Amino acid sequence: MAELSQVLKQATGVVAARGEGVLLYDEDDRRYLDFTAGIGVTSTGHCHPRVVEAAQRQVATLIHAQYTTVMHRPLLTLVERLGEVLPQGLDRMFFANSGSEAIEAALRLSRQATGRPNVIVFHGGFHGRTVAAASMTTSGTKFRSGFSPLMGGVHVSPFPDPGHFGWPVEQATDFALAQLDYVLQTLSTPADTAAFFVEPVLGEGGYVPANERFLTGLRERADAHGILLVLDEVQTGFGRTGKFWGGDHFNARPDILVTAKGLASGFPLSGIAASSGLMEKAWPGSQGGTYGANAVACAAAIATLDVIQDEHLVENSAERGDQLKQALQLVADKHEQITDVRGLGLMIGNEFRDADGKPDPIMAAAAQQEAARRGLLLLTCGAWSQVVRFIPALVVDSTEVDEAVAIWSDAVNAVLG
Repeated sequence: MAELSQVLKQATGVVAARGEGVLLYDEDDRRYLDFTAGIGVTSTGHCHPRVVEAAQRQVATLIHAQYTTVMHRPLLTLVERLGEVLPQGLDRMFFANSGSEAIEAALRLSRQATGRPNVIVFHGGFHGRTVAAASMTTSGTKFRSGFSPLMGGVHVSPFPDPGHFGWPVEQATDFALAQLDYVLQTLSTPADTAAFFVEPVLGEGGYVPANERFLTGLRERADAHGILLVLDEVQTGFGRTGKFWGGDHFNARPDILVTAKGLASGFPLSGIAASSGLMEKAWPGSQGGTYGANAVACAAAIATLDVIQDEHLVENSAERGDQLKQALQLVADKHEQITDVRGLGLMIGNEFRDADGKPDPIMAAAAQQEAARRGLLLLTCGAWSQVVRFIPALVVDSTEVDEAVAIWSDAVNAVLG
């Protein structure tokens, strides 16, 4: 009898049977608050009626129309609709299935457009699990170990993480920009550097926001040297941070934007956006794929955009995010082991450290597991898995936030005393 790979590790023991909004029900019909959202994917909640209706209607009409063979209306409509929300100047799209694929498409475009071999990524970033994407990922060795050699041409520069360095954000930013200049001077000359790849908020790296001065510094160096700035908005896009794009918090101006996760409310869809002038520098045949821009996924993405707009979910993300962060801080204030509550919008991390100030993955996991036993589903992240993250669907309401924090408080009390 075949079974799942034993290497796959589940964050909870739940076998989900159905979902509605931020709620999941197991096969015994036990109710759970799902504050994982499929790792930030179900942006409009589980089975939003408008997304369901759009997908069902599309399934009955056209399931798959490979988009380098024939076009289809959901694809064309989606491109038009995305043009209303993309950062100014990004007016060409290429679609794939996953965030990793989209990152690799952005990498390929960057190298082909500039004729340069190298890219610079930032410590703690997560860009995917495929070979090239994993070679660009530095949020944990588990994503990049055991299948060397990794792809060449990747250099790593510090991210301004105040908690990691133990410095104020201004000092961490000074250091990160100075070290980037050092990398450009000692490891990858600007003439060899195609792009900077950066997350507006570190995802797997621990839910650490960037800041405006850091991203402005990247933009200035990119402009000065003909380097492209690529924003990885796979997790931060589509309202997750309380603005439509995470980079909007910092007035970031990307040359390429990468999106996935919340784009289609759970259907596999990802993409990159660039200007027409940049996209046309991609080599013929370098963009394609069998399932990219699947008709059903595109229909779900259009419905997702409708729901986000009509139900004011970006605004809800900001408001509920403030409520959640303040409430989680009150819990943290009672426990010395929770040393930081941080994030933007509905992307909040709680960092656990021990009495010596070292990352404490054991207590983080214990709190996460205890919360699951009490009906609240959460995930961990961070280099040591020392951060417990809250990423509910953008439809979460104030009552559900209060209920989640109450469960979390009880779980933390049970674990930490």
